[in-house]
Amino acid sequence: MPESIDIQVINLKLTKTNKTMNQNQKPNYTFALIVVIAVCFLIGFVTTMNNSMIAFCKSTFNLSDTQGQFVNSAFYGMYVFSILLGMLMNKIGYKKTMIGGLAVVALGFLFCYFGINSYADGASGMIEVPSDEVAAKALTTSVFYTFLMCMACVAIGIVMLQLVANPYVMVLGSPERGAFRMTISQAINSVATVFAPMFVSGIILGNSTSPEEEAALDNLKAKLAEDPNLSYANPTQATESLAAQIDPSSITTPFLGLCIFVAALCLILAFLKLPEIKEGEQSFDKNITYKSSVFKYPHVWLCALAICFYMGLEIGVPSMIPAKMQSLYPNVGDQWITKIATGYLAFYWAGMMVGRFAGSWILGKFQPRTVLSTCLIAGAACIGISFILPGMSGVYAMLLAGLFHSVMWPLIFNLGLQELGPHTKAGSGVINMGVIGGGFLTVCMGLIITNYTKLDDITTGVTIAIGLMFVFYLYEIWFCWRGSKIGLSKK
Repeated sequence: MPESIDIQVINLKLTKTNKTMNQNQKPNYTFALIVVIAVCFLIGFVTTMNNSMIAFCKSTFNLSDTQGQFVNSAFYGMYVFSILLGMLMNKIGYKKTMIGGLAVVALGFLFCYFGINSYADGASGMIEVPSDEVAAKALTTSVFYTFLMCMACVAIGIVMLQLVANPYVMVLGSPERGAFRMTISQAINSVATVFAPMFVSGIILGNSTSPEEEAALDNLKAKLAEDPNLSYANPTQATESLAAQIDPSSITTPFLGLCIFVAALCLILAFLKLPEIKEGEQSFDKNITYKSSVFKYPHVWLCALAICFYMGLEIGVPSMIPAKMQSLYPNVGDQWITKIATGYLAFYWAGMMVGRFAGSWILGKFQPRTVLSTCLIAGAACIGISFILPGMSGVYAMLLAGLFHSVMWPLIFNLGLQELGPHTKAGSGVINMGVIGGGFLTVCMGLIITNYTKLDDITTGVTIAIGLMFVFYLYEIWFCWRGSKIGLSKK
């Protein structure tokens, strides 16, 4: 997941008024900083929660693997608007962009609450699924696409927040402590990515799980350790047909709570006094002749493609975990697989969190290209080992890849910003467009699994889909040592 869509080589400075204040007159921005760090938590939480919803949507709405990946498409596809939203930020300012972003996120959750509840029966409060297969599919598809549209709205708000969160962290306090505040905000963001899958597993899935099903789930896990070919039907259905009812509150109630939380942050920020952020002049290398446009730098476009493939790695692993587990236990109902697989996603994001902390120390000891290529090889090794190890050991190997994916984003991004000078900000916008890779690469992987599932060979489909990641790793290594140097001055 992108740590920030606003990674730019800029000098952030306070207004002249703040600069001339004496020590006793400096404003205290402690509370404002807490609120902004809460926004950083929200960014990490919502982004990871969306991805963690794939297995839930797939089993609840009886989707194919391809359709399940539309959850990623609806969210990461909105990053195509990053440049336009950046232009909007320049026009209305940082504070209004943050308030607007929170308002859009809150509206997205609110639309989801009313949109999905509109399909529920007034008396029972449940979504009654018709017995006719065609009508049932039409209904569940409509509910699913309503969910996707709402999450697309949420994603637009998240993009707006990512534009301004880090700059505010830098200016809400003394310049000397800016790096410390940034470290804290990124740590909180990482914690949120670990907490989000737990939220989906414990709250959203927990709302639709009875105590009897919880006991049955624990029993199933123990039995699968002994016999992976065990047959175990879904709890709400004896066949592969749709369930007779869907409980909308499993989604709408948690989302209403998130809406209230985000709306509260929005109102608080509206009344907070925040410092003005200005972009200072950049210091350019006088020995470099800069081109007339950012579009004339090949390494920028190659970096955007590298970010695209990176998203296929970072988002691809947690997106493929449910399918991987389904291939290991082909006779277990997908609803059970959803409950089991979602609980494991927190391990992947925990590895990302640990890797980010360790990376800050490692990058001070070794060259960035060396660190990046080492992490790429180690990540590819984890995926390769997952094909060899039996059962859940292979799943754990995939989850371990998160440890090495953690530092790739900033390293790849910074290679694309080399020697841009006055075009650095525009270059950042172009590179950030690559985030949409998380929206369509996983769909391609899901399409492969769907086609092989129709042939009753899900194992081959999962193997080929996950194997695509090796193509992504190879491109990243090429970009690291060759592509990122194309068009640069010879030093």
